[in-house]
Amino acid sequence: DAEQAAAILKGLREASAAYGVPIVGGHTNLTTDRPQLAATICGRATALITSFDADPGDVLIAAVDHRGAYAGESAHFPAFLNAPFARLRGDLELLPRLAEAGLVRAGKDISQGGIAGTALMLGECSGVGIEIAPERIPRPAAAALERWMITVPSFGFLLTARPADAPVVCARFRARDVVAAPIGRVTAGSTLSLVSDSDRAVIWDYAKTPYLGLGGSPVAEPGPELAHA
Repeated sequence: DAEQAAAILKGLREASAAYGVPIVGGHTNLTTDRPQLAATICGRATALITSFDADPGDVLIAAVDHRGAYAGESAHFPAFLNAPFARLRGDLELLPRLAEAGLVRAGKDISQGGIAGTALMLGECSGVGIEIAPERIPRPAAAALERWMITVPSFGFLLTARPADAPVVCARFRARDVVAAPIGRVTAGSTLSLVSDSDRAVIWDYAKTPYLGLGGSPVAEPGPELAHA
């Protein structure tokens, strides 16, 4: 209805001002049975971080802004509320700078699937496996691991990088007070697994059960002749 539409448009205006991104067009109507929003974002880039370029041997990094709090009992963790606009823009600018420097191989924003679900989507798109060590995942003191694994942060990314580049990537986020740390690694195969010491639990195998259906063939596990080379 008109009241809901006004609230959505108010949020769009505020976000446009905060992030310096102009809204150049669009339309709406008041005849749908639920609030909906679809957006197309246009821009120019000299380098991209895609979900299709992770390679076995890459380090998996989680970079999440912890300067926020849960929105009630939901899984959403907004860190942008009352934040200075310059800080929000500077934090986002980290991503294109990392891409342009060639420090990040692949990545995906942490979305409705949380850390585990986003890792699965990233692995399937790149045709690789991913192992996550839950005890290595940084989280706010008030967030239980089980809840943090399915949290949707307003600023949160899973990125893959070469082992030599991972410390530099993490340092750039930390310089802006964004928590970043290696939480796992990219492997050959098609599984998302949680690992801890000698324990390993397979969460999903997209070769058997596709999740997004957007990726190519999984990178094969090395055969005996390669494993001993």
